Amino acid sequence: MENSFLELLSKRHSFYNINRNLPLSEDEISSLIFEAVKLYPSPFNSQSSRLLVLFADKHHHFWHIVEQKLLVSSPSNKEIAIKQRMLSFAQGAGTILYFIDKDIIREQEKEMPLYAANFKNWAYQSSAMLQFMIWSTLANKDIGASLQHYNPLIDTLVQKEFVISDSWELVAQMPFGGINSIPQPHTFEDIANKIIIQK
Repeated sequence: MENSFLELLSKRHSFYNINRNLPLSEDEISSLIFEAVKLYPSPFNSQSSRLLVLFADKHHHFWHIVEQKLLVSSPSNKEIAIKQRMLSFAQGAGTILYFIDKDIIREQEKEMPLYAANFKNWAYQSSAMLQFMIWSTLANKDIGASLQHYNPLIDTLVQKEFVISDSWELVAQMPFGGINSIPQPHTFEDIANKIIIQK
């Protein structure tokens, strides 16, 4: 079936070779992100995900401060690799930082103690679904992205630099931009070994 949901999802890859030339305006990309935040599922409709979307100078500054933090925290023989990796992200057009709001989770734990042990895990799962939704949406607009996890190493730095509430816990970073090159197709193991169907 042409343009089926699964076919649309197949365009999502980890794009590392990205640039600043976007096929959409920053406002159009922001609108797509707003729509995804309205639609993503969350436990008991808690809507605990939070986002910080960085464009232009803010985007470049973010990857500069991540680089500086990594350089002082890593062995010296990793310096070249770190700089190359951070440059590949900074050459993109923007970055989305994903958070969960711990205040929302604490409220749920108090209101529904029977499920208290689950709420933080559910918040992570809900954030992951939002990340996937936005990642796939960008891919279908010919915008390349990848998902990074430099948290918790950079958590305090991000809160200070971008004036983020202490209740927001950083969970992922998504640099995005125009696509310089298409990654190799996904490879798949034997799916039959991963699924059990009983009738």
